[in-house]
Amino acid sequence: MIFNKHSELAGQHAYLSASKHHWVNYDDEKFDRTLRTALAAQRGTDMHDLAHRMIKLRVKMERTTATLNQYVNDCIGFKMVPEQLLVYSFNAFGTADAISFRDNVLRIFDLKTGINPTSFRQLCIYAAFFCLEYGYKPEEIEIDLRIYQSDEVKQYTPEPEEIRFIMSQTVKYDSVIDVVRKEEL
Repeated sequence: MIFNKHSELAGQHAYLSASKHHWVNYDDEKFDRTLRTALAAQRGTDMHDLAHRMIKLRVKMERTTATLNQYVNDCIGFKMVPEQLLVYSFNAFGTADAISFRDNVLRIFDLKTGINPTSFRQLCIYAAFFCLEYGYKPEEIEIDLRIYQSDEVKQYTPEPEEIRFIMSQTVKYDSVIDVVRKEEL
């Protein structure tokens, strides 16, 4: 038998896939809810991709209170780098939506496209990863964290102790992971 190639689907994932087979048992209401959640997540991914390209190309948007417009314009205004990977180790890394460090001010901005309540914890972890990777002490820099969601901009300035605690937890648990991995080999 010669099987069909379907090269246009290589690397894609079907919503109704065999590997995520739970949909077979959903009732109509649960199927609708999970489908809408998945579509919203894809829209969020697409918005992040668009914002990334606009920031990288320095294309400003119309000045409005719309979340995407505020985020893109602020990132361009602060000369931020979009989608920057911050790495402490193989066990501890993440990608900040947008980041800059100049004049001793670390800025990390996050675009949230959903409606769920947000937390600055993720951005604090990015700040800790930045300090660990580049050798900065949180006591010696200013940190400006912002979340853009639902046409609002929420701003947070963490205390240095908060970032220092995350740094110490990162170092501690990174070592634990390495020890356990060696034991498992």
